[in-house]
Amino acid sequence: MILISHLTMEGIELTKDSTSKDLESLAMAIYSAVGLPITMRSKNKKGLRIENNQVIDTDYTGKYLEMALEKGEIVHGFADDGPYKGTPVIVSPIKDKNGEVVAVVGVVNLAGFIDLTRL
Repeated sequence: MILISHLTMEGIELTKDSTSKDLESLAMAIYSAVGLPITMRSKNKKGLRIENNQVIDTDYTGKYLEMALEKGEIVHGFADDGPYKGTPVIVSPIKDKNGEVVAVVGVVNLAGFIDLTRL
């Protein structure tokens, strides 16, 4: 789980109302670090999906993103449909200093050998 007191950088602010555009640079940074497809959304707005160094969906949500938002904890599972059907996924909540979930970020484990239980 990612805990933040208030994530504000020049041009980036992460809140429960962040839009996919607001989340894009953070999601791209995560994508660049792990090299795997990334999904991300805020609590109150749908988010984005990144693959192959590009944003391919800016109105995205998914079963495991929704579960992590609701539970407020890391969720592991397997994609039920779409291009990654059967592929392991992990989603982590991002919480503010009060412990409230403001967003979630998910990774699709295409590599299959990365131990996502430790991320």
